[in-house]
Amino acid sequence: MNFQQLRSVRETVRSGFNLTEAAQTLRASQSGVSRQIRDLEQELGIELFVRSGKRLTGLTPPGDHLLPIIERVLAESRNLREAGQSFLSQQQGVLSLATTHSQARYALPAAVQAFRSRFPGVTLQLHQGSPKQVAQMLLDGEVDVGIATEALSDYPQLLVLPCRCWNHVVIAPIGHPLLGGAGPLTLDQLAAWPLITYDNGLTGRSRIDEAFAREGLATDIVLAAMDADVIKTYVALGMGVGIVADLAYDTGRDKPLRALDAGHLFGENQTKLAVRRGSYLRSYVYAFIESFAPPLVRVVIEQAAAANDP
Repeated sequence: MNFQQLRSVRETVRSGFNLTEAAQTLRASQSGVSRQIRDLEQELGIELFVRSGKRLTGLTPPGDHLLPIIERVLAESRNLREAGQSFLSQQQGVLSLATTHSQARYALPAAVQAFRSRFPGVTLQLHQGSPKQVAQMLLDGEVDVGIATEALSDYPQLLVLPCRCWNHVVIAPIGHPLLGGAGPLTLDQLAAWPLITYDNGLTGRSRIDEAFAREGLATDIVLAAMDADVIKTYVALGMGVGIVADLAYDTGRDKPLRALDAGHLFGENQTKLAVRRGSYLRSYVYAFIESFAPPLVRVVIEQAAAANDP
């Protein structure tokens, strides 16, 4: 039994039982992948795949039972390499992060700056995407840490930890009628104006939609964007009233605009930090996590992993 045999099984399943596609991923020949699978089946004394002629059409019951074990063995082999490299160099390496634009632009800079001062020998790779893309990069092993508000908790393969809370604010140009109202802002008042906010699945957009739906209010969302900078640009042009994360608004930086708290309208949101379950985290990864979210010290993360181990 060898790792190439296990990889052949895993990639064949991931490719939808298409041996040609699996071979391309493994940079091997189709016959070579087929031989690796056959050799493993002979060694185990069972058939892992259902066959129709020369085609593989699915997993047999034993194959379905053994696939999670194969995945764990391959994950642990990767962890073994990571652990060895970590002991060779605790102060050098690569830290890969995946997050949304809002987090990268407004929440991460202080933590990144502090981390770079402490670990100058570590190269930081920052990937941006939607919450679902962040989750997929974690699942694919492309990044060490993912940070987002939505989606991460939908994947049981990820260890997800809440780390920061934030609210939405409503932004409008100076002198806008909404800014001079008496008392707290209401959804009825807000629904009377064209709105500019985040695209679906980003930065608490679901909470915004749910709040209006509960009150039976129709909204005129004239522009949906992936990041707050775009939203603020078009609000400043007078196209509509904006709804953004409070961390994206700064009185000094956003001088043409004013903000009203909207936490009472849309509720509190929670930024989450995630790592892939079973992955080996180098010491500087724990250090970065603590820098970004001080309550998430190494022992807390390890205890959460142990408590939630499926």
